[in-house]
Amino acid sequence: MTDKMTLEVVNKIFNAVFGRPNTFSLDDLLAKFAFDVRLPQKVYDTTTNEEAWTDSTSAGRYITFDNMKKRDALTGWMVKRREVHNLDDIIKIWNAVNLRTTNRVFESINVAKSDSIYSCENVYNCTDCRGSKNIVYCDGVGGCDFLMSSQRSGSCNFCIRTDDSKNCSNSYNVISCNKAINCLFVQDCFDVYECMFCSHIASKKYCIANMQFEKEEYFAIKKIVIDWIMRS
Repeated sequence: MTDKMTLEVVNKIFNAVFGRPNTFSLDDLLAKFAFDVRLPQKVYDTTTNEEAWTDSTSAGRYITFDNMKKRDALTGWMVKRREVHNLDDIIKIWNAVNLRTTNRVFESINVAKSDSIYSCENVYNCTDCRGSKNIVYCDGVGGCDFLMSSQRSGSCNFCIRTDDSKNCSNSYNVISCNKAINCLFVQDCFDVYECMFCSHIASKKYCIANMQFEKEEYFAIKKIVIDWIMRS
């Protein structure tokens, strides 16, 4: 997943959510939209000094998944038995082989800067994701497509900043919702369509701050909100 391909995915998401193309760089997107998402961090393979990505930076010593497999195939990971006299001797020997595996990608294609990725395609800087495609800056999402800066969500499409939600589409900043479509800033809502700044409501449309608006009024205000979001 190259930077260019990632920005193409982001552009499709922006057009679906905001009706406008993306104007931000990857660094800007990370700072503006994914600032609080738990993402893999860059470290270096202890054995080769090449760039690696991990969801845990506490280990201190790392090896990429590919390099771990190469060593396993060439020499294996068993070491020759030697004399040990105390716990310090055991820890010293263990440290020689105790490398945190990074870049763990399983049955996935086109993955970059990610760790713990399962059965995914087109992934950029994500962790703990399963069965998803075209995801950028995501943590713990499953069965999603065209998702950015989202956490712990499932079956969502063309969304930005969906947390703990499912079955949502074309929405931004959605928390603990089910079936939120074309919504901005909604929390704990169910079956809502074209709603903004709403909480704890169900089966509503054209609502703002839990107040009912006419369609024309709603879209006039929505334009102002999107202008505000898209500001650099």
